Amino acid sequence: MSIYLTGASGFVGENLITNFNKDFDIKKHIRGSEFLIKQKIVIHLAGKAHDLKNISNTDEYYEVNTELTKQIFDSFLISDSSVFIMLSSVKAVADNVVGILKEDCEPNPKTHYGKSKLLAESYILSKKIPNNKRVYILRPCMIHGPNNKGNLNLLYNLVSKRIPWILGSFQNKRSYCSIDNLLFVINKLIKNDTIPSGVYNVADDKYLSTNEIISLISNSNNQKPIILNISPLIVKFIAKIGDIIPLPINSERLKKLTESYMVNNGKLKKYIAKELPLTSKQGVIKTFKSFKN
Repeated sequence: MSIYLTGASGFVGENLITNFNKDFDIKKHIRGSEFLIKQKIVIHLAGKAHDLKNISNTDEYYEVNTELTKQIFDSFLISDSSVFIMLSSVKAVADNVVGILKEDCEPNPKTHYGKSKLLAESYILSKKIPNNKRVYILRPCMIHGPNNKGNLNLLYNLVSKRIPWILGSFQNKRSYCSIDNLLFVINKLIKNDTIPSGVYNVADDKYLSTNEIISLISNSNNQKPIILNISPLIVKFIAKIGDIIPLPINSERLKKLTESYMVNNGKLKKYIAKELPLTSKQGVIKTFKSFKN
């Protein structure tokens, strides 16, 4: 079976090639070239990632995440390919979640990243899909895995230096997505033609608190976690000072570190009808162990 792949040089793309190249003939799309699709499967991973520093040109999000997706999807529709898989994001729906995020939540993204992803989704969903084709839009939450250089890496470096975690009194729950589980899902979507086209959240099964993540990092280093339960009022007061003068924490960072973001994967699991390869804790521990190398 053959795959036409965009975004081959990204974190997900590199892992997909490593894990799929034994079973699939993978054709990598060359950036800037035309979409000449002759393969049976199209996996569209290319995209402009969310810039946490807010220094990106906003037009890039729409040029890459929206317009590029339109082009490859149009090419898919006129090709002989049978399966189209697009990697979107939960951020296409919400930057902040009240309760648990499900596929039927009304989208209301606030960032250009989220808006550009939602526009791409809307374009795909507006098209009539031929009966001999299947189309999947995947909305993963925070993807992580061995050697990933994302937010978990930053947190790992902080805890590994034995810097006390002062936010122990804040209680939250977050969803994570192991790269192993994401690739498992993509493989199942390719091979199981009974799974209907549509939008699917992708996340590990269990929610983890930031305090649990701190403990798992410490345990992976055979260390005892240093979690301080400082009064939230004191922490918030320090954060307000950080809004005025440079401090490691300010109100925005405090919100990001302590807010909940829970994603429901029930729709996907219903159709796959199999357990994911890794539990939430197994996935993050595997990621943390890779940071030692």
